[in-house]
Amino acid sequence: MRVYVPLTLSGLASVHGTGEIGPGPLTAYAVTPGLREWYVSDDIEELEYAALNRAASASLRLIAGKPDELRRRVVVALDVPDVPDGSVAADPDHILDASSLGEVRLADAVPLSKAAAVHVDADDAEKDVAAAAAALGAADLGDDDAQFTVDGAEDHELLWFGIQEIPGLIA
Repeated sequence: MRVYVPLTLSGLASVHGTGEIGPGPLTAYAVTPGLREWYVSDDIEELEYAALNRAASASLRLIAGKPDELRRRVVVALDVPDVPDGSVAADPDHILDASSLGEVRLADAVPLSKAAAVHVDADDAEKDVAAAAAALGAADLGDDDAQFTVDGAEDHELLWFGIQEIPGLIA
């Protein structure tokens, strides 16, 4: 099962230093039944892209809560075992609403060696991500102009990096 864990660049640096993403429980995003129903697609690549974008939105929320954080969204793609042992739970809070679509909970920390890739905003996205982070509260309250600003960050595609490239990203 591929899951997408939202982070910040400082969070990525911490993960790199410890060698694991955690401690658990961790909120991540994946192709869940709720996401499939919402996205109305059977194309797994499209569904995984939607889960990645959900994680990127969660990364924006992490950034918004940290004024000193570099304004670049970060998502780590992990391959975790798809086993029924309770280590991964879809819709962990049992609230199938738009804000939790694709949400999963990982019970325990995951070794960084399980990472398939890291997705990070390019430098040129920082201005739009900063504006989106500042507008997030107003957008949540229904301000259409603020939502337009938040959507502007989503216009930037996250870049793909191998896990061996993490030291260059956090330098």
